[in-house]
Amino acid sequence: MRTLAALGLAATLTLAACGGNDAAAPQKKSELSLYNDKGAWSKYFDGMGALSKQQISLSMKPVGYTDSAQYQAFIKASFRTDVKPDLFTWQTGGMLEEIVKQKQVADTTAVWQEAIKAGDLPQDLAPYYTVGGKQYCVPLNVAYWGMFYNMPVFEKHGVKPPTTWEELIKAADTLKKAGVTPFYHTSVLFSFVWFEQLMAGMDPDLYDRLSTGKAKYTDPGVVAVMDKWKELIDAGYFVNAGDKTDPADLLKTGKTAMVSFGTFFNTSMTTRSMAPGKDYGFFVIPNVNTSLPKTSVIFESGPLCALDKAADPAASMKYLKWWTSAGAQEKWASSRGDVSANPKVTVKDEALNSITKDAGSGKYRLVNRYFEATPPPILSAALDGFGKFVSDTSTTKEVLETIQKAADEYWSTHQ
Repeated sequence: MRTLAALGLAATLTLAACGGNDAAAPQKKSELSLYNDKGAWSKYFDGMGALSKQQISLSMKPVGYTDSAQYQAFIKASFRTDVKPDLFTWQTGGMLEEIVKQKQVADTTAVWQEAIKAGDLPQDLAPYYTVGGKQYCVPLNVAYWGMFYNMPVFEKHGVKPPTTWEELIKAADTLKKAGVTPFYHTSVLFSFVWFEQLMAGMDPDLYDRLSTGKAKYTDPGVVAVMDKWKELIDAGYFVNAGDKTDPADLLKTGKTAMVSFGTFFNTSMTTRSMAPGKDYGFFVIPNVNTSLPKTSVIFESGPLCALDKAADPAASMKYLKWWTSAGAQEKWASSRGDVSANPKVTVKDEALNSITKDAGSGKYRLVNRYFEATPPPILSAALDGFGKFVSDTSTTKEVLETIQKAADEYWSTHQ
């Protein structure tokens, strides 16, 4: 009996070993997992999973995280473990390049070529997804950054959406005198927002040089940006940077009149039963430097990726291809009330449609969001530094020198 048991165990182990080898080979899947750092969007992902099952016989189950740092740590750890996502969200720029170089991301060049030819993706978006001449991932979403504002608050105090920087500051003064805090900012994660906005509106060429190591954070132009930022903070235009209240709640209650965010923030408004064009509006933030030929608009696009060694590569690629289609994007954009990467798709919000159309026509100078434009090691130092600065504006010199130290270390080995 012991011999038979031993033989049975050996056979089981042999079959398990064979099964392990087969597991490394492509498997046929009818449902894919989509890990993401947008836990609040679960119902929208669920809707897309139901639609994909209907249209391409391939469903999708979202696994959402709400903490960005924990999510990034999980995805990077999954590269070395057996718990792997079929699909996952990420970021462009240095973070995408990092995992591409680790050979973890599936090549989507063919998907891009077909989508561009069909008019489902714009050619201008491809560079943000290109590493070493090839494309990786597809756009989960696109976003243009501007200012969301509380319309009833503006109307009550006789304030109109500004078209110049001078008008924006005049509006802030009016609101502040009326007891309304003009702007939102934070000391965590999104601490970079006003730095990028001011720099893009003062010297976008310097912004580009800074992101490629051709300029220093201690340069006079960067110091000037920090001085302008300090001026706004010291004037009392911002909420307490340590306030943990969701910016959408601050805007809805009128405690803050304006919030600078990407068009994806529209979803936060609609989920709070706020109506665009009635409860809130959106305008492009004017340049500080009026001599610039075009208004600078911060732009970002978040990737939806597949692993290079996915459990079912064909299914993952099929899903990414479907995701870029007009049928999929119509659902994705309309459900969230946001813009789409697919030029064929429009949304009901007139202001968002307008910026999408204008951005695509070349009216604005599109500036890659700081979070994606800045290499990760420098970004980490900058986020900490800006978080410190918004809490204590006397730290400008210390903050910039600390960020530049991280930049020197990074660019000394990266050209």
